[in-house]
Amino acid sequence: MTFPESLLSGYGRYFEKGFVRHKETHEHLAVYGQKPEVMVISCCDSRVTPEGIFHAGPGELFVLRNVANLVPPYEETEGQHGTSAALEYAVTALKVQHVVVMGHAKCGGVQAFRENANAPALKGDFIGRWIKLLEPAAIAMACMPVDRIDDPQLAMEYAGVRQSLKNLHTFSFVEEAVAKGELSLHGAWFDIGSGELRVMDPHTEKFETAVSGTPTE
Repeated sequence: MTFPESLLSGYGRYFEKGFVRHKETHEHLAVYGQKPEVMVISCCDSRVTPEGIFHAGPGELFVLRNVANLVPPYEETEGQHGTSAALEYAVTALKVQHVVVMGHAKCGGVQAFRENANAPALKGDFIGRWIKLLEPAAIAMACMPVDRIDDPQLAMEYAGVRQSLKNLHTFSFVEEAVAKGELSLHGAWFDIGSGELRVMDPHTEKFETAVSGTPTE
């Protein structure tokens, strides 16, 4: 099969209208490297694009995307720890100042967990084991619910973000950076249909509609 024509056409538009227009920025990044201040951990859902949501250009965000925007707890077992590796690189090498875990509405990973929580695993080798990372979030939500909402899908999406933030603290390099005041952790949630962004209050752990700054050209 040939390379997707839609991607080639998109690349052509990007090169003419994006790359060429900001050629000096790209040249600077190529020579001096990246220095993003923010890491965003988001879902791989094709409807959720952190760079677009935050109107960020090249070099501004260090983005990690995985199923259901999950951060696993620290573990020393052998294996391929892609999310942990990206986190370690962002915090220890790039020295990002903020890590944002951003969930979203109608998350398929969260829905799969809710529908299969009591099943041995989803069909396949990896998805079932991965979304079991949501189990502590479901237990915490059942025992001490933060939200009083009727939508169980939304409640679980919020709970997943909270759990990932808790898991971030199991990494010693994250804890050290937070203790030194060099790193801040944040939770967020995006509504695909309305475009609304909600940010988690660090004290109440509730999600509130974000108040944006003054738009600029």
